[in-house]
Amino acid sequence: MRYGSLCSGIEAASVAWEPLGWQPAWFAEIEPFPCAVLSHHWPHIPNHGDMTLLVGKILSGAVEAPDILVGGTPCQAFSVAGLRGSLGDERGNLTLVLIRILDAIDFIRARNGQPPCILVWENVPGVLSTKDNAFGCFLGGLAGEDMPLVLAGQRWTNAGYVLGHKRRIAWRILDAQYFGVPQRRRRVFLVASAGSEDPAEILFERQSQAGNTIEGATQGENPTAFIESSFGTYRQSEIGGTVKASGGALQGGSETLIVVHGNIIDKNPEGTSGCAGLGISSDGTAYTLTARDRHAVSDGLQVRRFSPIECERLQGFSDNYTLIPWRGKPAADCPDGSRYKAIGNSMAVPVMRWIGQRIRQLIPSNPN
Repeated sequence: MRYGSLCSGIEAASVAWEPLGWQPAWFAEIEPFPCAVLSHHWPHIPNHGDMTLLVGKILSGAVEAPDILVGGTPCQAFSVAGLRGSLGDERGNLTLVLIRILDAIDFIRARNGQPPCILVWENVPGVLSTKDNAFGCFLGGLAGEDMPLVLAGQRWTNAGYVLGHKRRIAWRILDAQYFGVPQRRRRVFLVASAGSEDPAEILFERQSQAGNTIEGATQGENPTAFIESSFGTYRQSEIGGTVKASGGALQGGSETLIVVHGNIIDKNPEGTSGCAGLGISSDGTAYTLTARDRHAVSDGLQVRRFSPIECERLQGFSDNYTLIPWRGKPAADCPDGSRYKAIGNSMAVPVMRWIGQRIRQLIPSNPN
């Protein structure tokens, strides 16, 4: 499989997917320090920079139309830590540019007799609750609807499925702490495709048949709560908040929405959860890394800031992954501030690896 990466950052997707044997076709990143990280680790992969210029290049054949398109468009427009300008912020509008890029890729692949591209997208949970229904606009564009999808209520659910005229779409909030890193990092992950593969088969796991008790169910879960839909039977938990881990396998989200051609066919009550604050929680996990990294840890005698290496580990990167030569100076002089920002803006590597493994199980070999 070959993939194109939008808003590539320091390329968590490539670190996650390299063990799967997948290859990056191209990157698209404009921030100077992440660009330098990409050049350092992936010197032979072209970085096309501004993603708003990609549509014409893809249609002309200057940029490859890959099997997978992956990206985490800027979250600042949707984050509760930012101004929440949403689609009124040019960074938020990049989610709509992404749709045009995906459409261009699918057009070229159809002309070449190739299956449609699979989209993997990541963002902050705040995208689900913007006043201008940014997520509904995004879903509507991906699904091929003429208008944004509209949900009664203040926010979209933590997990959901849309069967549109153009694509099928699944999304789910996943928390990095349940994938092997000690960081509470809740993010929305969305998979969309116009091909034969069902995104729900990628983001959701079959756990049991309806009515059967699920082995390893934790207290507070309802083993017989299920979602019946066109993509099969999937387990749902009554635990509030995001996806939980039990017995080494992910369980269903606390709320799920299913939409078929714009019509809501199932909605479950919204759960509540979340963490506020900085540093290390009582259970030993770090709160979500930010671009500024104000996190601190105490050894009982003094309080100190997380080191860049510790932040890399919290995201699943190897030690000193971001310690690179920078602006004519050796790696030893690489500024911590640039490293903190790049790491905090990145995706969690093990979550991306899990999604890649799910895709590979569904599509074992390159379909081309």
